[in-house]
Amino acid sequence: MSLSLHPDTPQAGTLPSAAPGEVASGGTAGRGIRTRLFAKYVALFVAVVAIALLANGLFEVFFYYREHKASLVRVQHEQAEAAAAKIGQFVKEIESQLGWTTQLPWSAGSIEQRRFDASRLLRQVPAITELAQVDSTGKERLQVSRLAMDALDSGIDLSNDPKFTEAVAHKVYYGPVYFRRESEPYMTLALAGARKDAGVSIAEVNLKLIWDVVSQIKVGEHGHAYVVGPGGRLIAHPDISLVLRNTDMSGLAQVRAAQAGGAMPDVLSEARNIQGQKVLTASAPIEPLHWTMFVELPVEEAYAALYASLQRLAIVLLAASIFAVLAGIFLARRMVGPIQALRSGAERIGGGDFSQRISIKTGDELEGLADQFNDMGARLQESYADLESKVEQRTAQLRQSLNELRTAQDRLIQTEKLASLGQLTAGIAHEIKNPLNFINNFSAVSTELIDELNETLQSAALDGKAKEEVDELTGMLRGNLEKVVQHGKRADSIVRNMLLHSREGSGEHRAVDINAVVEESLNLAYHGARAERPAFNVTLQRAFDPAAGMVDIYPQEITRVFLNLISNGFYAAAKRKESAGDAFEPTLRAATKSLGDRVEIRIRDNGTGIPAEVKKKMFNPFFTTKPAGEGTGLGLSMSHDIVVKQHGGTIDVNTTSGVFTEFIIILPRTMAAGDTSGGKS
Repeated sequence: MSLSLHPDTPQAGTLPSAAPGEVASGGTAGRGIRTRLFAKYVALFVAVVAIALLANGLFEVFFYYREHKASLVRVQHEQAEAAAAKIGQFVKEIESQLGWTTQLPWSAGSIEQRRFDASRLLRQVPAITELAQVDSTGKERLQVSRLAMDALDSGIDLSNDPKFTEAVAHKVYYGPVYFRRESEPYMTLALAGARKDAGVSIAEVNLKLIWDVVSQIKVGEHGHAYVVGPGGRLIAHPDISLVLRNTDMSGLAQVRAAQAGGAMPDVLSEARNIQGQKVLTASAPIEPLHWTMFVELPVEEAYAALYASLQRLAIVLLAASIFAVLAGIFLARRMVGPIQALRSGAERIGGGDFSQRISIKTGDELEGLADQFNDMGARLQESYADLESKVEQRTAQLRQSLNELRTAQDRLIQTEKLASLGQLTAGIAHEIKNPLNFINNFSAVSTELIDELNETLQSAALDGKAKEEVDELTGMLRGNLEKVVQHGKRADSIVRNMLLHSREGSGEHRAVDINAVVEESLNLAYHGARAERPAFNVTLQRAFDPAAGMVDIYPQEITRVFLNLISNGFYAAAKRKESAGDAFEPTLRAATKSLGDRVEIRIRDNGTGIPAEVKKKMFNPFFTTKPAGEGTGLGLSMSHDIVVKQHGGTIDVNTTSGVFTEFIIILPRTMAAGDTSGGKS
């Protein structure tokens, strides 16, 4: 990487450079920023590396801890189960050998033969040091021992001894552990025969082999195994002195948990052994003796590998942090240097030295940014050179804008002329109104006269041909008069709408109950529609907000708007009814809602709806989609002017073609000062 600044001699036309004092100040600021960026980059790089290593190390230690702990538990369980199985097998073998002495009843052999079989059993099973055979009544008949003289028919009554009663009741009896000469553990094993008269064989078993098994179990460097009886008494332990002292182990948490019959946890993290040392414990039952084999390992030894891993992680993290600091310093220097060069060059370009060129050779985005600065300086230099031509161009554009402004002013004058044309239209409409009324009245009277003439001629005695000619003549006259009446009504509607559309307002504005105005308009429009279409029926729905209350409006004007919109809704619903048939139920809904300082009125019908192309032009004057003679196209335009221009409100429409149309009118509660005259702006 190489970076340098090449200050060329400023060309003619460049802006003056900054003052010396300003350059010095900028340099000082640049050094301060460089120091902050340098420290920031170094700290950021070190933080990223340290956080990544620390997170990875913590996850590794966590999962290693779980795996190591599970492995310790599994090994301890395997050791405990193996030792328990070995002890259980030892007892089962003795029980199997003893079972041969209870096969035959006492009546099926001599006492000498039984003595011979008992001596052979003692030779085959070294763990049995004494064997006694009792008949079915509980009398001792034979006793063979390694430690005392044999006894025949001693007659000792054992009928109430647990060794006899428990064996008869349960077929086998395991006695408690006891010690002979305070050094060797023994237990009594009694086995009853399958036949009732076979009696019971009672063997005294030396448990030294169990102590040998427990002593040989190695759990780590300082771990050990031990056996506990049903009452919590220590039966076997590598430290035989604990056994000889009749140590009670029931106070240990792991012993209580195992003897309670509940689920023994894999590791009791807070468990302590008889010496008060923290240990990891696993247990396994010894069947059928109801003993429990425990295997313990000191916690310090169990987690020694974990502690070593933590030490290695700390060393690696320290080394990585040192490397991150060195790498951060190196990278920060390579990054901050080009940035400082860019800053210095930008300051000189900003001071007017457009010939300044920044040279950075990093092969990355910083070099691209320096090239962009150089291009910007070249463009600025070119822009300054043709500044005068651009000023002239802007002056020409300004002159053109002034001409356009004059054109717009002329259009405004034409618009005012059109407004005066509206007043002229009102005058013309007034002039047409009287003769048009005369034509309509004359047409109505003529129709009545034709009807009377027709009735008179019908009553007269005319032949068939004459009567036919009279009917034809009266029919022709009636048809022509109906056309006159139809076109007269249309002309009258046009004149009336012209007067309404051009006049400055009617009546006085005052505060009225908007709900009452909507209700009155709804009823008037409904009865008018029923008068024109007696067979047509529409369902009216009302949802008036009592909070809508009083609104300052021109009641006649707003009523005209509501009547127009409601009549349009009736027309659209009737039109859809004609195509949909009896299955369609036309409805019209009027609703009001208080919006604080404004009031919202919604008029919704389920008629034919309004297509999108019609919706764009529906408020234009003289635009209508109704057939000739049924509308002038001034109703919606007049409604828009009354709501928006006269009252300062808004009118909008929400519609879906073929589904519904909803007009939304929002009126201010109090008219603005400029709208109180009732005129249209």
